[in-house]
Amino acid sequence: DVQLQASGGGLVQPGGSLRLSCAASGFRFGTHTMSWVRQAPGKDIEWVSDISGSSDWTNYADSVKGRFTVSRDNAKNTLFLQMNSLKPEDTAVYYCSGSGTRGQGTLVTVSS
Repeated sequence: DVQLQASGGGLVQPGGSLRLSCAASGFRFGTHTMSWVRQAPGKDIEWVSDISGSSDWTNYADSVKGRFTVSRDNAKNTLFLQMNSLKPEDTAVYYCSGSGTRGQGTLVTVSS
């Protein structure tokens, strides 16, 4: 069965950085477009970023463009999200998504 487990969240000050990881199993990871989505407290799920299976294209929400970078290591079935210049409004539970599944999330809190 498909499993996706995000990790790497935590508490960071505004302007700081975090790198999220997502370990994938149960499907052919390298052939699937993967996504990051997030859900802030009391708000709907928001799409953050996509990356193609071969990493030849990426897309970002306007709210994170220029600050976040998505990448993947197909040899290790792992998806990444490098988050720089974090803002309080980036506070959310971050999830990776692919193969029709959204996995366990990781909480990112941006606060001084």
